[in-house]
Amino acid sequence: MFTPLDQSFMRRALELAGRGLYTATPNPRVGALVVKEGRIVGEGFHQFAGESHAEVNAVRDAKARHGADAVRGATVYVTLEPCSHHGRTPPCAELLLAEGVARVVAAMEDPNPKVAGRGFARLREAGVDVRVGLLAAEAHELNIGFVARMTRGTPWVRLKVAASLDGKTALANGMSQWITGPEARRDGHAWRARACAILSGIGTVVADNPSLNVRDIVTPRQPRKVIVDSRLQMPSDARVLNEGAVLIACAVDDAGARARLQAAADAHGTQLEFISLPNAGGKVALPDLLRELGRRGMNEIHVESGFKLNGSMLREGCVDELLVYFAASIIGDAGQGMFNLPPLEELQARRRLRIHNVSQVGDDLRLIARMA
Repeated sequence: MFTPLDQSFMRRALELAGRGLYTATPNPRVGALVVKEGRIVGEGFHQFAGESHAEVNAVRDAKARHGADAVRGATVYVTLEPCSHHGRTPPCAELLLAEGVARVVAAMEDPNPKVAGRGFARLREAGVDVRVGLLAAEAHELNIGFVARMTRGTPWVRLKVAASLDGKTALANGMSQWITGPEARRDGHAWRARACAILSGIGTVVADNPSLNVRDIVTPRQPRKVIVDSRLQMPSDARVLNEGAVLIACAVDDAGARARLQAAADAHGTQLEFISLPNAGGKVALPDLLRELGRRGMNEIHVESGFKLNGSMLREGCVDELLVYFAASIIGDAGQGMFNLPPLEELQARRRLRIHNVSQVGDDLRLIARMA
C-alpha cells in the first residue's frame, strides 16, 4: 500500500510536525509536504493555534517557490487528517480540493469529533486518492495528549519521578538535590517544555520552593503551573508566584488567603487563578481537576510532586504514564519512596504497568511505563 518513498516523505512530515512540539497546543502538532514528480516542492507545519494549519503553509510554500500551479496534480503528505470544518481557520480539505491535489497520504484520522473521518470523506467524494495509516503509531505518539483530550475529555498525564535504584526520591530529612545527573535533569526539562501545564502539590511547594518552570532548554513558552493546595496554605513568597500563569486548585473558600496570594502574584505580574474543586474528604477532587484542565484545552500534564500527591494521583486513576529516572545509587530504607500507597494483602492487587521505553540518559536510566 505504501512505498519506501512514501515512508520517507511521511517521516519528513513528522519531523516538521515536531517543530510545533512546544507551541501548537491546544491544537495538534501537524506537518505536511507537497510532493510532485517524486520531489518535495513545499513544506509546512502548524505552529500556533489560530494561525495557518500545516497544509496551508505547505501549499503556500510550494506556490511561492514554484508558481501558482505547483500543487495541481501533486500528492500531499500530512500527519493528521485535513480538517473539514470552519474553526479559527477555514477547512484544509477544501483548500486541497481548490488547489487540485490528486493524492493525499495521511498518518492518522483526526480524533476531533468535528472531523473524525469527514475530511477524508470530502476528499474521496471529490475523486482524490486518499490513503491513511502510514506511520500512524509515530503520529499518535506525537499527539498523544490531543488524542486523549479529544476522545475522553481529559489530558494525558505524565508523572515524573527521580529516584535511586532502590526507589527512593529523597533522604529521610527530605534532601533530594540532586539524585540524578545533569543530563537527566535537562531531559526532564524537555518533557516539562512539551506539556501544557506542570502540576505539583502544596507539600512540594513548601518543602522545596520550586519555580516549576523550564530552564535547561530553550523554549518559546512556559507551561502553566497548576498547584493542588486544598487549604490555600501556599506561602506568599513561593517562587511559583514569581512569573507566568498559575492555577491553584483548592477545596476551601478562603477570601483572605486568596487576597494574600493575589497580591503576591500581582507584585510579580503573575497571572493567578483559583478553582475550588472539593471532594467528600475535603481534598481537591483530582479527576474533576483533570476534566477542568481538559475543558481548558490542555493536552499534556506533567506532574512533579512528592510521594503523597503521587500516590493520590495513582489511587484515583489520574496517571497515564510514569516517567522515572533511576540513578545508579542506593539510599536505603530510611529514604522517602516514590508513591504513598496503602500496603497490599494480595499480589494480584498490584498496579500493572506496560514498559514503553527504556533509555540511558547520561549516567542515569530513564524508564517510561504506562498503565496497563
